[in-house]
Amino acid sequence: MNRPAAMGATVCAPGKIRFRLWAPSAPPALALEIEGRAPIALRPGPDGYAQAIVDGAPGLRYRYRLAVDCAVPDPASRLQDGDVHGHSVVVGPDRYPWRHTGWRGRPWQDSVIYEAHAGLCGGYAGLRRRLPEVARLGVTLLELMPIADFPGPRNWGYDGVLPYAPDTAYGTPDELKALIDAAHGLQMGVMLDVVYNHFGPDGNYLHRYAADFFDARADTPWGAAID
Repeated sequence: MNRPAAMGATVCAPGKIRFRLWAPSAPPALALEIEGRAPIALRPGPDGYAQAIVDGAPGLRYRYRLAVDCAVPDPASRLQDGDVHGHSVVVGPDRYPWRHTGWRGRPWQDSVIYEAHAGLCGGYAGLRRRLPEVARLGVTLLELMPIADFPGPRNWGYDGVLPYAPDTAYGTPDELKALIDAAHGLQMGVMLDVVYNHFGPDGNYLHRYAADFFDARADTPWGAAID
């Protein structure tokens, strides 16, 4: 069975990056802007997807241009440089050298859950250093409060707008992976508290190019509800 191409920016072949955006109501000016390169005009197809494959490697900084005065991050960004309004960054998710590759989880009925706010524990790296102490309490499952990128340096996590980009106020994606890796080494699982029923009030641009994502008939404190 053929799987659909992933959203966002992915390494699709050596030296090649695929940029894929669902933008069924995008303005005619829609373009991919990679820092240091000429803009690439994008035209969504009948299914609403716009795509470009370019030469490149992880580390490229990019945004999508909607108008002369409006450039937005990738809604499927895996890393932001400059908070939720800044550039998205291409990452190579397979580059981290996992140590505890034999981890297969624990029975759910064995779960002793410890919920933590990464920012209050010194970020991903700070929390990783505390894991042995947490494990000695008998904890078998670490639950992280929401880490999706949110505006500003501090937040409980419920105002996230980029669900695939771990907030850099807590550290890098590799530091998050190192935290998870260390937990597995202590026979501890990791799960995320996630927010899928709304976006935060600042930094969500989907309504500018994917209006069908929302249902204007259902209002919420954060605007139109997700359809």
